[in-house]
Amino acid sequence: MTSVNMNSNGMTFSGSVRKLTLPISFLLSRFTLLPRHAFLFRIVVLTLATVSLTGCGSNEIREHRFSGPTMGTWYNVKIIAPLSQDECTRIAKALEDTLEEINQLMSTYVPDSELSLLNAHTAEVPFSLSAKTRTVFSYALQVSQESDGAFDVTVGPLVNAWGFGPNTPDTPPTDSEIATLLERVGFQKLVLDEEAGTISKKRADLYCDLSAIAKGYAVDAMAQVLESMGKNNFMVEIGGEIVVRGYNAQKEPWRIAIEEPLTETRALHCVLPLQDIALATSGDYRNFVEVDGKRLSHAIDPKTGTPIFHELASVSVLHESCALADAYATAILVLGAEKGLAFAESQNLAVLMLVHDQADGFREKRSSAFQALFPELPGT
Repeated sequence: MTSVNMNSNGMTFSGSVRKLTLPISFLLSRFTLLPRHAFLFRIVVLTLATVSLTGCGSNEIREHRFSGPTMGTWYNVKIIAPLSQDECTRIAKALEDTLEEINQLMSTYVPDSELSLLNAHTAEVPFSLSAKTRTVFSYALQVSQESDGAFDVTVGPLVNAWGFGPNTPDTPPTDSEIATLLERVGFQKLVLDEEAGTISKKRADLYCDLSAIAKGYAVDAMAQVLESMGKNNFMVEIGGEIVVRGYNAQKEPWRIAIEEPLTETRALHCVLPLQDIALATSGDYRNFVEVDGKRLSHAIDPKTGTPIFHELASVSVLHESCALADAYATAILVLGAEKGLAFAESQNLAVLMLVHDQADGFREKRSSAFQALFPELPGT
């Protein structure tokens, strides 16, 4: 999972190279890898002409694939069912409509999105939120409270300052600029009134960025669309955030692979047999900038205002909600290996961490809940 926005323009700090390759937990259908794509939170609005439909028009129970550009990456859907061409068209349209709606609600790249309007809202009166955006803020504030602010959607100004948002600064922020921006950060400065359907900002200049949770929410929403259409066996994925239901084409659990957190190459770490669950992965190994030869992660620590810099390379979280898995993965990545594992245990989260070791390899840290799910999975 990637947790922070990136934009479509190449950005260079002095002597730096910006990496735009998506860190994902890539999917396996008999170990077939998905293509790699850069992660941007801007959703490319789909038309049916851009959606790839594979295997449709068959009355046999088989794997039907749907894919297309979204959120600067690609969505991939696999459905195991007999589907006519008409039904495939309806499914594609429903998926498209779902993604377009979430984009219009939660993208910081769309000037008139609901989130952009909230960020521009300076009045003291509460701001009315749609039910979907309100749900995402509720999840976000829940994880912020549980993680003592390691996950914080108000970190947006710092995300932008470090070059991972819609803007492209020429240089990294100074210590003084970071200190000033930190005054605008803090989930406690948001007040969500779910009964009234509103959110209030204690500072008029609060700027919220939902990119570390909205992609997971979009996967949940697509899964709900398929379930409402009577589909029971499917996989939905956006840029590595995944929901699976039922069985794959071989009538087995879906085989989802976690990759090694390597910067320049891709390699398989392990395969997880999954059913009726969501998976999100966050890592520091592909989405980063380099400044004076030092790699800076896309994940910003809301307390220091700077990119994280520690030995934890990758976090994979299993949860019934992909939105929450997405947010938890970001929180744990920010916390680091030791504090992150303690947090996972305190929340009974199924978590697999890959940690840099001194031999240029990786060692695992597994939470008790993860180990209980996969007691026979070989470890490192």
